[in-house]
Amino acid sequence: MSTHTHDSVAYWKECLALIRNVLIVWFLCSYGAGILFAPALNSVSVGGYPLGFWFAQQGSMYIFIALIFIYAKLIGNIDKKYDVHED
Repeated sequence: MSTHTHDSVAYWKECLALIRNVLIVWFLCSYGAGILFAPALNSVSVGGYPLGFWFAQQGSMYIFIALIFIYAKLIGNIDKKYDVHED
C-alpha cells in the first residue's frame, strides 16, 4: 500500500469519525433531550420553561448551530493535517 493510499484511508477514517461524533451529539440533543429524557429534564427550568420542552423547541437549534461551527473548525484542522485544505 502506497503512502498516498494510506494517507487517504486515514483522512477518511478521521472525517467519518468526526461526522459520527457530530451525529451522536445531534441525536442526543434532539431526540434524547427533547423526547427520551424530557420527563427527567422537566424538573429543571430554563427561562420559565421545563428543560425537556426547552430542548425540544429551542435548545437543540442552538446546539445545531454550534455544531455547524465546531464541525467546520474540526474538519478544517483535519484537512490541514493531511494537506488537503483550501487556501
